Formats: sequence, C-alpha cells, structure tokens
Amino acid sequence: MIKRKYITQVFSFFMAFFMSGLMSLMVSLINMGFIDNIVFVWLKAWAIAFTIAFPTILIISPHVQKLVELVLDEE
Repeated sequence: MIKRKYITQVFSFFMAFFMSGLMSLMVSLINMGFIDNIVFVWLKAWAIAFTIAFPTILIISPHVQKLVELVLDEE
C-alpha cells in the first residue's frame, strides 16, 4: 500500500486518470463519431490528456482549495 503522506499525489493521479479518460473519450466521440479505429484515437488522446492533466492537478489543486475556502461561508 501507499503511505498516507502521499494522499495529494495519489488523489491527483486518480483524478487526472479518470477525468482525462472520460473527457478525451467524449471529445473523441464528438469530433470523430463511432469510426472503426475510435479506440486507438481515444487512447492516443487519453495519453496526451493524462500527461497534461496530472501535473496540472498537482500544481493547481492547492490554489483551488484556497479559492474554495474563500467562497464558502464559515459555519
């Protein structure tokens, strides 16, 4: 198992993995439709999207957390 101190990196990895996979599939289907090689088109797009999404989430997530804290009311 992965140590708990890596929670940010593990969360970012899975968030990037699932979001980039879903988004690249949807964009590929919208742009190309159900063509014969859609799986290969999608996997190529997913690989590119993931390599951008993972480091982006690692860099952006602390700033997004601060932004969320600014817009939420204190309880």
